[in-house]
Amino acid sequence: MSSQHARKERIDRGIKVRSDGLYALMSLRELSYLTLPRFILIAGMMLLPVLMPDMYWQRVISIVCIYTILAISFDFLAHYVGLVSLGGAFFIGTGGYTAGILNTYFGLPPILTVPLAAIIGGLICTLMLLPCLPLKGVYFAIITLMYPLFMARIIEAFDIFGGTDGLIGIDNFSSAFVEQYLVVAMVLMFLSGIRRFVTTDMGLIFTAIMDNDQAVKASGINIAKYKALAVFIASAMGCMAGACLTHIYMWTGISQFALDFSILPIAATVIGGSGTLIGPLLGCLILVPVSELLRDFGTLRIVFYASILVGFILFRSDGIMVFGQRKYEQFERWTKI
Repeated sequence: MSSQHARKERIDRGIKVRSDGLYALMSLRELSYLTLPRFILIAGMMLLPVLMPDMYWQRVISIVCIYTILAISFDFLAHYVGLVSLGGAFFIGTGGYTAGILNTYFGLPPILTVPLAAIIGGLICTLMLLPCLPLKGVYFAIITLMYPLFMARIIEAFDIFGGTDGLIGIDNFSSAFVEQYLVVAMVLMFLSGIRRFVTTDMGLIFTAIMDNDQAVKASGINIAKYKALAVFIASAMGCMAGACLTHIYMWTGISQFALDFSILPIAATVIGGSGTLIGPLLGCLILVPVSELLRDFGTLRIVFYASILVGFILFRSDGIMVFGQRKYEQFERWTKI
């Protein structure tokens, strides 16, 4: 097309001028522009277990999904509610022990223990964090960091739930196929659900609480109730991930309260891009496999995490997803004058 009879136009501009909801009025090219990233995400996640060379790396993909759920819950609380939580290990451990107890003591199958662990574990975590909800910023973060340490020491000191040996003999999922695609489906479900939830009226209240909680309180809204609801949503996600992890390893113990479950999701969120929800997934897809490759180096892996975090904070503080999204929205096309 000759440049004398056409001009360049950003492809997303024509879409936004109409309306984000009037997809029927758009051309096939514009519909492809909107749906292609979503299609790549869903298809890529569904194909990941199939593309892995062996059972070991298929298991790594399952662990990637576990960390991704934790990272999404962290991103939801931090970016949309204003509560910086370091309690990922608390959620994982509570959900793991709940699923283990339901399975070993009550004989419930994994198909029931996973959702029940999400609900029961979410309620336990919310009730224990309820006194901390008035806290903000670093104070809330420090308190949530103490909970997994507290729970691990309680189990060890009183020798309950198997003590330092943990609970063994927990049922596995019926097959590797069920295990892998269950956690993949959970990631896609939480990504889609949280993205839509934050745009609802309740999601807007969460954002308003993060921006100015006193103004929201002055308008007659009970901010403690909404903060408790947000903590329940995030903790239920983490507890469901912990329940899946327990059935994957067929064991649960105090190591599930390890701080790795609190630190790595935060690192993945920083690398992928905070506030994007998909960014934490990208960060986990980078950090978890690399962590497995560096397992022989032991604790020196922490040096690698620190180096990556420093590099991204200094040179790409907005994360991979924000940078990629900005570049994707700058695509141009020739249009007739």
